[in-house]
Amino acid sequence: MLTTATFSLIFVAAAIAIVFVTTRSEPTYRPGEAVEGLTADLDRSVPGDYPRITFTDVTDRSGITFRHFSGHRTTQLPEDMGSGAAWADYDNDGWLDLFVVNQAGPLTLSADEVRSSSARSALYRNNGDGTFTDVSASAGIDYRSHGMGAAWGDYDNDGWPDLVVSSYGENELFRNNGDGTFERRSEQSGIGAYQGFWTGVSWGDFDRDGLLDLYVAGYVKYSDLGKMPPSLQYDVEAPPSLNPSAFAPERNLLYRNNGDGTFTEMAYQAGVANLRGRSLAAAWVDLDDDGWPDLYVANDVSDNALFRNLGNGLFEEISLAARVADYRGAMGIAVGDWDGDADVDLFITHWIAQENALYNNMRTQRLELDLPRARTLQFMDEADRYGLGQIALDYVGWGTSFFDYDNDGSLDLFVVNGSTFQEDDDPRLLVGMRDQLFWNRNAEEGFYDVSAVSGQYFATESVGRGAAFGDYDNDGDTDVFVVNNGGRAVLLRNDGGNTNRWLKIRLEGRQSNRSAIGAKLRLVAGPTVQIREVGSQSSYLSQNSLIAHFGLGSRAQADTLEIVWPSGLREILTNVAADQTLHLVEGTSTR
Repeated sequence: MLTTATFSLIFVAAAIAIVFVTTRSEPTYRPGEAVEGLTADLDRSVPGDYPRITFTDVTDRSGITFRHFSGHRTTQLPEDMGSGAAWADYDNDGWLDLFVVNQAGPLTLSADEVRSSSARSALYRNNGDGTFTDVSASAGIDYRSHGMGAAWGDYDNDGWPDLVVSSYGENELFRNNGDGTFERRSEQSGIGAYQGFWTGVSWGDFDRDGLLDLYVAGYVKYSDLGKMPPSLQYDVEAPPSLNPSAFAPERNLLYRNNGDGTFTEMAYQAGVANLRGRSLAAAWVDLDDDGWPDLYVANDVSDNALFRNLGNGLFEEISLAARVADYRGAMGIAVGDWDGDADVDLFITHWIAQENALYNNMRTQRLELDLPRARTLQFMDEADRYGLGQIALDYVGWGTSFFDYDNDGSLDLFVVNGSTFQEDDDPRLLVGMRDQLFWNRNAEEGFYDVSAVSGQYFATESVGRGAAFGDYDNDGDTDVFVVNNGGRAVLLRNDGGNTNRWLKIRLEGRQSNRSAIGAKLRLVAGPTVQIREVGSQSSYLSQNSLIAHFGLGSRAQADTLEIVWPSGLREILTNVAADQTLHLVEGTSTR
């Protein structure tokens, strides 16, 4: 008979054997390698009914000659974060113009070398025939710096969109004079008062006083760490000056518009300084539908932050309670109701091996179930369930946006990718990656990667960073502009999206801010309900067109279009014909 001691030894040995076998059979993941049972178990093939739409690289024929960065990088973090772009009709001629932010070159440049660098930011005027003209010098925006992000907003409510630009240095404000020129107002306004590593910039009227306020994301307190020993990231040596974890977080800034051309910085007082976050992007969006714009902040190697607007000038951080305090390397933000349930969802791009996140807003479901505290915001990351998680393991994601590229009434998704690792044979260069286009088939199945069948562009590899979305050629479908770190920028024309019907809405506030940022639109066409919030999309260091774009599929009209302005005014239009751009002015739109 077996003694108790012998039985115990056999049991322990068996347990060790089971653990050993289990451990040996568990696949090991390394970025870039397909691992059976780990990176392929959620693969999905492109369905046969995917949209026959191509995104065509028309950069050269458009006259856009922008190239990011001048010279060779010196392996320092600000050089590798890239820059962004922003669409707006700055001259009010009905055609979207484009501002692209540039980095003058390596941080080792002297002040004189920065001022004379060929890598300047560029303002491109849309000629209305598919081409653009660089008007930077004549417009008074001959801007050379270590630039990062940009956003348009009419801060003085004079009817002409103004421009803010962030940088590794100080932020800049350019006031639109209304005659094709701009005047630098950085010091007079207070916007340029602080030196730092500033990244995403977002306009929003947080106090609903009819004046645009500004939120500026701060990244890290950077300094060159020189010849300190490198660290290992997935078996690859990385210089310490490229590791954001090596630096303390930079605070964020909230500029309240005083209404006299000046701003007061009040992030600490309002509760949104985000002192623990290394911030790259922020989005103003009313997530709980109480009429006040909330603030979501994407943080790199630190918890993301969600600040609920209390309506009294203060914010409450609810990141943990809302289940969005996600400690990953977050870069870009997409905002939109992808599943058509009338609440706003969030998509976040991440660093390699971390998957991207799809935070589904559970507010509508909780209200329908009449759960206690149903109005408390709560999200669930369902990226894997809907085709957006595992597929991103091998990528470093940056610029992103929900947009209905086929005008079928459901929001699709674009993701710009680009590595932060250096080329083995030439460490002056970063590794390129392919961008991804995801088609939203329906709310049950989610998204399919249709990049391989949507144009030759998606077979190319670049070091992608910023991305901005807008219908630059006014043909009824949304086009994309991508900024590549250390390379040429790309204008992608949507060819075929306007096969379906569409409707674009350009809003002009009167009691609300003139740009109508924060206005909410609800469109009903047959059984489909779509919502938009003007200016809520953040992308990465970039800004989309402020024109609300709806796809209508085969329907010839929208049954109703409801607008809730930031002032609280509600207006409703009925039987709105498709295939047009409506210019609606607050207080004159009901019919």
